[in-house]
Amino acid sequence: MERHAGFTLVEMLVTITLAATIATWSIPTFREARLNATRTREVNQFVQAVYLARSEAMKRNGVVSLCPTADGASCATDGTGWERGWIVFANLDRDAPPQRDENEELLRAYAGWETGRVVANRATLSFRAFGQSGVTATFAYCDERGSSAARAVIVSQTGRPRVSDRSSSGSPISCR
Repeated sequence: MERHAGFTLVEMLVTITLAATIATWSIPTFREARLNATRTREVNQFVQAVYLARSEAMKRNGVVSLCPTADGASCATDGTGWERGWIVFANLDRDAPPQRDENEELLRAYAGWETGRVVANRATLSFRAFGQSGVTATFAYCDERGSSAARAVIVSQTGRPRVSDRSSSGSPISCR
């Protein structure tokens, strides 16, 4: 009796069923991991921008501002949201709201977040050598999953940012 190498129909169907089951469980996990990684990257870039502005204000003993931008070179004045990108610049004339003039050094420009939204309670941020001007600021980073997966960057009056899965008051983050 000669033996043939290969699979029986039953063995092949069991293998295909097992592969389909594993794929069904893992695809949503990969999607969540991708969304989490993208949101984390955006949040970390904003936190880095806040630290940059804060440290440059101390180093320069002047005002350094962050504002949303549409072109990567100037502050947006048309209500452009933070998700379009933002810039950090030395605000030599200390104007409020800050606007970058030709003689003001652009310290860094950040690209926008194409797949998410940033809900902020501040149109701009300005830092002085002794801290942030104004009150506490909150920036909610929201993607297609809504408030349940949102993260907030909360900037204190001293200019220190922290990341939270709750708002500054401890309530759930609003993506509206």
